[in-house]
Amino acid sequence: MRNRLKQMGVMVCLAVMVGSLVPMQASAEEMELTPKATSALLMEQSSGQILYEKSSEEKLPPASMTKIMTMLLIMEAIDKGQVALDEDVTASEYAASMGGSQIFLEAGETMTVEELLKGVAIASGNDASVALAEHLAGSEEAFVAKMNERVKELGLENTHFKNTTGLPAEGHYSTARDMAEMAKALLEYEQITDFTSLYEDHLRQDTEDPFWLVNTNRLVKFYEGADGLKTGYTSEAKYCLTATAKRNDMRVIAVVMGAPTSKERNAQVVKMFDYAFNRFETHEMYAENEKVGTVRIEKGARQTVDAVTDDRVIVMLPKGADAAELKRFVTLKSTVDAPLTKGQDIGEVTIKQGDRVLAKAPLIIQEDVPKASWWTLFKRSIERIARP
Repeated sequence: MRNRLKQMGVMVCLAVMVGSLVPMQASAEEMELTPKATSALLMEQSSGQILYEKSSEEKLPPASMTKIMTMLLIMEAIDKGQVALDEDVTASEYAASMGGSQIFLEAGETMTVEELLKGVAIASGNDASVALAEHLAGSEEAFVAKMNERVKELGLENTHFKNTTGLPAEGHYSTARDMAEMAKALLEYEQITDFTSLYEDHLRQDTEDPFWLVNTNRLVKFYEGADGLKTGYTSEAKYCLTATAKRNDMRVIAVVMGAPTSKERNAQVVKMFDYAFNRFETHEMYAENEKVGTVRIEKGARQTVDAVTDDRVIVMLPKGADAAELKRFVTLKSTVDAPLTKGQDIGEVTIKQGDRVLAKAPLIIQEDVPKASWWTLFKRSIERIARP
């Protein structure tokens, strides 16, 4: 799902609808949304549109926001069936030795993937992060290599990880923009907010020593619609937060790095959230799996295939703006060669406001199309010859 557009062959480009919209309202920069942050960014999740940024590509220590990538790899492994939520994980001595925020694992203690994921998402447990990393990849070092591979796959050029936890390490850095992109990818797995939205829970609940989890992200309790994602703090990184909130089918991601206090960090995120929800709204331009065009197939069991949207195509506009005035561009391959695989990219749609790109999304096929048999190809050639 959500494949990226592969290199296109000969294209057919169709432009539908023309027009332009009113410019964006008073800028977030003018409102000084994050005066006490080193770096910040505000993004609408579905479209990836940036509403506000401040030094968003400055490389900084992300502290425990690192665990966004840790959780992303865990959710991807669950989605692929490589690990299950009810699967047991036994903590190693190394995992149990982690300092900083923790759920106080004992060496040899067993918890499920789900329990450890709660420990990461709610309490930012360093020991839980390492235990999961070792379970999935054999060692934290091997898991970190996977984290950095995934960073490259996401096209993030200003992030490099040295551990799964965000504990201070030379050469461990990210940016507000990259953290927002990682959060965007993590939120593709909607189940993650079942964990990150919990304000409190328990581990070891049926034992003599239950452990109370309290979310390090207090906004999930005190801000309407907030349901994640991850805080961070070290003396070097100061107070950091990658947060998300959803209202009326619009989800936004706010990142603050280098705030002087947790109070200032939370206040600046709230300002960004308020700015987004008070001034903007989302519009669905295409539904998921909506047919957008047709492409001819060379030597396939079928001669044409529908090009459909891989997911909903969403844009965010100032409240009161008319989405009907946006420009839609559909770009399709002129022909494709069989065999074709379900989910294969065969084009893209682009939504523009004037010359400004608001959204791009791949167009895919929904079924496998094998090569045609020699007999089918022979019959087609005879039919072509027989046509007047």
